[in-house]
Amino acid sequence: MPGDYDALLVLSFGGPEQPSDVIPFLETVLRGRNVPHERMMEVAEHYYHFGGKSPINDQNRELISELRKLLDAEGPSVPIYWGNRNWHPFLADTMRQMRADGVRRARAFFTSAYGSYSGCRQYREDVARAQAEVGEGAPQIDKLPSFHAHPGFISANASHLREALRGHSASVRVVFTAHSVPTAMAIGGPYVQQLQETAKLVASAVGLAAHDFAYQSRSGPPGQPWLEPDIADYIRGIHAQGANELVIAPIGFISDHMEVIYDLDTEAAQLCDELGLRMTRAKTVGTHPDFVRMIRDLMLGDPQICAPGCCPPPAPRPNRR
Repeated sequence: MPGDYDALLVLSFGGPEQPSDVIPFLETVLRGRNVPHERMMEVAEHYYHFGGKSPINDQNRELISELRKLLDAEGPSVPIYWGNRNWHPFLADTMRQMRADGVRRARAFFTSAYGSYSGCRQYREDVARAQAEVGEGAPQIDKLPSFHAHPGFISANASHLREALRGHSASVRVVFTAHSVPTAMAIGGPYVQQLQETAKLVASAVGLAAHDFAYQSRSGPPGQPWLEPDIADYIRGIHAQGANELVIAPIGFISDHMEVIYDLDTEAAQLCDELGLRMTRAKTVGTHPDFVRMIRDLMLGDPQICAPGCCPPPAPRPNRR
């Protein structure tokens, strides 16, 4: 790799591995956030529905395994480390291990394709916080470039969308989805613009004449504005228009973790079944070979230099008395 880097760090969100992890995990995720306790318990039930285990950790292990095979075959032959924001392996623990192993400089792959506070800047803040916690000798970490429009990301998504479209008629509606965020967080950042660009590139690669976009997985206080339309509202809307087939492509996510398997495969699928809509959900990029090779390609390029004010956090809401 350029710049004398000697390791790759995969930095992700984290998730519980067993039922007893669920509440501590969610408390970690929601620390400092104004999320009602009832909403936290509602999300906890999503995890309990699947045995209290999030699929995200195993999916990261699979991605690292496939990337390891590619790097062993084609280089660069560097160790791969994995750290999380919200659950084990925590980033600071991983960085302590990197320091003990003699790692001085590492490239970092964030498991988020789009520029937003929670998907980019907050991860950089996580790195700085972990470096401060580890102290002297903590490795330098440089982020890999953004990849929302990288050909490997587009081709992997397009491949899975083509697969989902098989057997559907020409009248099928196609909707791309991503995690909703507070509208205040989206202002001043590239999140919405990048999502729309990715959707257009994937739709063009598949040859779609038209496509839609919706958001999912919102949380937070009910009165706080978030990006819309919500996927459930979108489904009801196209049903009222006479649609009877739907393909959902969750391009906002890189793996089939909880927000995908619960909010789409469970809730959205149940709603479509109630309305008589035939629904197919396209896979996320996961370990598609084009996506894995994309990460290697990014490792061989220059690091991303983020502007000081990019992806700003949402402004605090005024106190109401």
